Amino acid sequence: MRRTLAAAGGTLLIAAMLTSVATSSASGASIAPDRSASAISAATQALQQHGSAVKAATGDAYAAGRAVTDADGSAHVRYTRTHQGLRVYGGDFVIHTAPGGAFTGASSGLQAPLALSTTPKVAAADATATARKAFTGTITGVAAQELFIDASTGTGRLAWETTVAGWARDGVTPSKLHVITDALTGDLVGSFDEVETVIGTGNSMYSGTVAIDTTLTTPPNTYSLIDPSHGNNRTCSMGGGTGACTTMTDTPDNVWGNGLPSNPQTAGVDAHFGSAKTYDYFKNVHGRCGIFGACAGVTSRVHYSTNYVNAFWDGTQMTYGDGSGNVKPLTSLDVAGHEMSHGVTEALAGLVYSGESGGLNEATSDIFGNMVEFYAGVAADPGDYNVGEKIDIFGTGQPLRYMYNPPLDGSSHGCWSTSTNSVDVHYSSGVGNHFFFNLANGTGATPYGTSPICAGAPAVVGIGRNKAENIWYRALDVYFTSTTKYINTATPANTARAYTLQAAKDLYGNCSVEHKAVNAAWAAVNVPGSDGCSGPVAGSLLWLRADLGVTTSAGKVSAWADQSGTAHHATMVTAARQPTLVTGALNGLPVVRFGGAQSLNLANIAPTAFTIFVVGKNSLAAESFSMILGPGGSNPNNQLRWENGTQALVYGSNGLGTTTATIGNTRVYHDLIIRYDGATIRVYRDNALISSTAVSGASAWNINQIGAYYSSYFMTGDLAEIVAYSSALSDADRTTTANYLKTKYALP
Repeated sequence: MRRTLAAAGGTLLIAAMLTSVATSSASGASIAPDRSASAISAATQALQQHGSAVKAATGDAYAAGRAVTDADGSAHVRYTRTHQGLRVYGGDFVIHTAPGGAFTGASSGLQAPLALSTTPKVAAADATATARKAFTGTITGVAAQELFIDASTGTGRLAWETTVAGWARDGVTPSKLHVITDALTGDLVGSFDEVETVIGTGNSMYSGTVAIDTTLTTPPNTYSLIDPSHGNNRTCSMGGGTGACTTMTDTPDNVWGNGLPSNPQTAGVDAHFGSAKTYDYFKNVHGRCGIFGACAGVTSRVHYSTNYVNAFWDGTQMTYGDGSGNVKPLTSLDVAGHEMSHGVTEALAGLVYSGESGGLNEATSDIFGNMVEFYAGVAADPGDYNVGEKIDIFGTGQPLRYMYNPPLDGSSHGCWSTSTNSVDVHYSSGVGNHFFFNLANGTGATPYGTSPICAGAPAVVGIGRNKAENIWYRALDVYFTSTTKYINTATPANTARAYTLQAAKDLYGNCSVEHKAVNAAWAAVNVPGSDGCSGPVAGSLLWLRADLGVTTSAGKVSAWADQSGTAHHATMVTAARQPTLVTGALNGLPVVRFGGAQSLNLANIAPTAFTIFVVGKNSLAAESFSMILGPGGSNPNNQLRWENGTQALVYGSNGLGTTTATIGNTRVYHDLIIRYDGATIRVYRDNALISSTAVSGASAWNINQIGAYYSSYFMTGDLAEIVAYSSALSDADRTTTANYLKTKYALP
């Protein structure tokens, strides 16, 4: 079931900036109510000051929902969005705050602030006709259309959502198809189904003889499959029908089933056992009490229809068919864990059930379904990183999916490609499954199967499933949004790769073995990038990186520690001139943002020859003096700056004269490289040579400001990383450092 992004509670429309945010009860919040209220209050204040981080627009309104507070006091609060009174699908976001409430960043799927007409050109009746044509089964009803804003691709589109209910083409699988129609053109945008399928003592069919919790009613001394130890999980039988479901009962010995499908209780035992183990897994491993976080159990319906070869989660309950010939009920442990994990995903991140987001939704269920299997430790059905191996849907003894090598099923993607977004979500899940397997077990030969490597990436050494499952859950819990993908060109920070890297940093430390393993595991499925832990060529004079060594107070930068080992640290000039740390701005990594009146003092550097790398961007088109590095010492004109933000950079003087190079649009992130060998200044953009200018000799080039030329000219723009050397690097060394920056920040 998808998450509905309608705002809860009263909201306040935004004019120029957010002034207040409504709050709603956080069902399933993992913190006490008083801490939740405090977290929401701090996040709301942060949102008021940092609306640009979530692409705030005039006409937006937000509602706060679930909040999570970490042990150290850091908090993560989820919000929904409306625009001009319309629900924004894909407009949800998470505000992250530090202990004390300072803003540290946001998870958001929008590419830019919303700016669109909210007047439809296509009538609701026409959208209904389109939706009915899109439904391939038997229609039983069509819900009223909703005009909303579809921002699932990162940009806003006015659309109609029509929910068509009925039966799928097989005639027995219920379907609630949400059909999206462009409200301006009438084109069918897409659709997704709300129903998510998997393709005492109990004698189960798949797990052997197991202990199950039941309820005794006296009189008449009848036991029922209601589990008081697990939120009153309930198991009922549909008796081969598709309507009523009767709670399963037994008298008088509380011994259920005989391990064979001919006994109707057997399937009930498997379903009841699976729901209990899934409940225990999330509670004991991840601290989540119940699927919805409120310690409530769920209903498991068995014996659905006849010869029904499927199982599904409909948003509130599990339903299991009995399989082909009614002899292979789909009630195995991993299937139960898989389907109920859809409920966890819905409650935590609400991943859209289509495209790559839908693949991540399915991968999450495959991952946790397998982790439930490992957690249960049942000898008859041990953990194996396969999906559905016991239910034998195909009649060949083969599982539905193989996490260690997804293409073995004939359809799943084990390596990301440009077509991954367009395949069925059960097949695009393979990329996430393969990543998780590699993270837990490594690539190559393993006890579970051989995991191949994609695109010639390096081999991966696994960190074990316990750490891997903690990283995935953490990312899902506090970072994923409804539109998170594997690769996201519109909003590069809104990816599973970026969020699992952050989760690993949270849990195990920046540049820890686990953090590096996450990056390697993504590279092994053709989702490459930098973990920010490998470095440039050794011997730098100055190395400032926004993802390490930045000290902030209320989101403002007070110190920026030099990572070169030469102690050329940057410190604040005054409180009023502190720049801002903005997380997730560039390929999921932070930048230091200068707003036209901010700067930092820098411990003086004075090279006579140098190579300087600057990753950042200028933010103004007509700024003549957007200063990157400013003057110091006896040479007051020393400076490196962007000029006329659409095209030019100026460097001068210190006896060098002025060298101007037209480098193209400086208002997009790029790697600016300046190399001086005592005779020639060379300017590069993204390691491509732009200009080479012969200059006269000069004395030491003294610099002691970042973002300013004295107190007269300031930068308006972002800096992600500065690396400076007191020598003219060779072409090979320059390229090594440039490639490090290119990979890390996904530069051209």
